[in-house]
Amino acid sequence: MPLVVAAVCPHPPLLVPRVGAGEPVAARLPALAAIDRLRAANPDVLVVVGDDPDALATGFNVYPPAAVGDFRGFGVNYQVPLGPVPAAGVPGAAGGLNSVGEGDSAEAPRLPLSLAVGAWLLAETGWEIARWGLGVSAKTEATQAASRGAELVAGPELVALLVMGDGSARRTVKAPGSLDERAEPCDAVVERALATVDLDALLALEPGLAADLLVAGRAPWQVLAGAAAVPGTPTWSADVLYADAPYGVGYFVCLWEPGGSA
Repeated sequence: MPLVVAAVCPHPPLLVPRVGAGEPVAARLPALAAIDRLRAANPDVLVVVGDDPDALATGFNVYPPAAVGDFRGFGVNYQVPLGPVPAAGVPGAAGGLNSVGEGDSAEAPRLPLSLAVGAWLLAETGWEIARWGLGVSAKTEATQAASRGAELVAGPELVALLVMGDGSARRTVKAPGSLDERAEPCDAVVERALATVDLDALLALEPGLAADLLVAGRAPWQVLAGAAAVPGTPTWSADVLYADAPYGVGYFVCLWEPGGSA
């Protein structure tokens, strides 16, 4: 069973305290707790998956551990690397499909926001696991995302997934995309699917509707669904640690761990 545990977390820049400047972001502590529970599963490698605007042409970008999350665009001079060198033989970790090149601290590739926030979560908890990042285009179809998810867990390593993804950014009139009446029902579908490990429901999320509602997590969640559907993976128990829509954006923190009923 190569996929041994998975977590879903949101990726607002405010989750990072240096960016939030004291803003009491309620999802922060649950997200850090989710990382601790990933760690407790003792995987061999961690793959951080998230939305990537720079993957539009290719569908996916692979980011090495030297890649850096850079928060200067949010008004703070703060950078965080994705992490230490992953174990040899991890699919995509040393290059491969649409890999973004290595570099020194000045030339290292920049992570998209979703992976940058994931890198901060990992740095904050001090987890020194081998890891790499997978950026996913919002244009990626469900079948493509699921297929890539299956590839992530095709090797012999025990894999953990940290899937960074926000729900709709159109939950209220003050939300980034303003109010859309379809947003709350869409997020309710996602929350229920995460809480019940409903892979079919995640894979049924429509790219067009997700784009209309500014749902950044749609394709990354479908990567997760593809990884969890591979034969030989365990049955899952889900634990939703947080689900709310502060700032008019749907945020979910959820753990999938072995132990569900078949």
